[in-house]
Amino acid sequence: MMVPLALMILGVLAAATAPRLMARSDWPDREPVLALWVWQCVVAGVLLCCALAMALTAAAAWEQVRSPVFGLAPRVVVEAYALNSYGPWAGVLAALLAGGGAWTAFALTREVGAARARRRQRRVDLLRRSPLLPGEGPRDGRLVVLEDGRPGAWWLHHSSPQLVITTSALQRLKGRQLDALIAHEQGHVRARHDVLLHCASALAAGFPQIPVFAAFRDQVHRLVEMAADDVASRRFGRVTIALALVQLNEDRGVFGPCPDQHAQVPQRVDRLLAPAPRFTPARRLRMTACALLVPAIPLLVTFMPGLSALT
Repeated sequence: MMVPLALMILGVLAAATAPRLMARSDWPDREPVLALWVWQCVVAGVLLCCALAMALTAAAAWEQVRSPVFGLAPRVVVEAYALNSYGPWAGVLAALLAGGGAWTAFALTREVGAARARRRQRRVDLLRRSPLLPGEGPRDGRLVVLEDGRPGAWWLHHSSPQLVITTSALQRLKGRQLDALIAHEQGHVRARHDVLLHCASALAAGFPQIPVFAAFRDQVHRLVEMAADDVASRRFGRVTIALALVQLNEDRGVFGPCPDQHAQVPQRVDRLLAPAPRFTPARRLRMTACALLVPAIPLLVTFMPGLSALT
């Protein structure tokens, strides 16, 4: 029972300490892509701890599970885990963790279904507001200009993504600013930020009582925008994308004394206009490797008894 308990302790420690450490750090704004990687490693480590603990306790509680879990492992490896000594709590813990896994799968499925429904509704709304002209073919893979007094731009994610830009945005943004806006949106598509956002939202909605998932969702929404800003700034300059953000959001009350839900826009503008120095490549590599240890340690803890028995 020691290995499942160790895994659960590791999962709790990662879930409790990671959000606090990330909240106290100022480097994520300097390296948003690296911060996204760290968050994904933390969440993967927490989920991996639960999945591995569930597999071991289920193998200890039910013989029908033990054979698939250990497969063709030598007898000495199975004996190293002392599954017969886990006691009656093994079945209870396995059932609880299995329920959590099933609920996670349900939450992800629900989020995917809701996202697809939102995309379908957006396509219907777009076709209603900007109907096809007689003889005009499908708009897949094309830029769609939408008549709207509010400036905005977004991608419709489906088999052939469409970039939608309102006429107000085209009137406000000229030249390189418009190119920077398009590069920002393309950065979201290339990095598949929509998938990351769906996973973060599903975990936070499915387990609202677990702070690490709520923090993951909130930080992902902020970091993906910064990462896309950096993609655009590398091609067109930080000042250009900062001016584009100001032009798009100046009428939304985000720069006043009482900003609304778009309050992160001033922070993004300040970050672009007064950038902090980036990490060196060597430091980014070290932090990437250190983040990878979060999901690697549960694997090491799980396989250590079996590897020790073989040596």
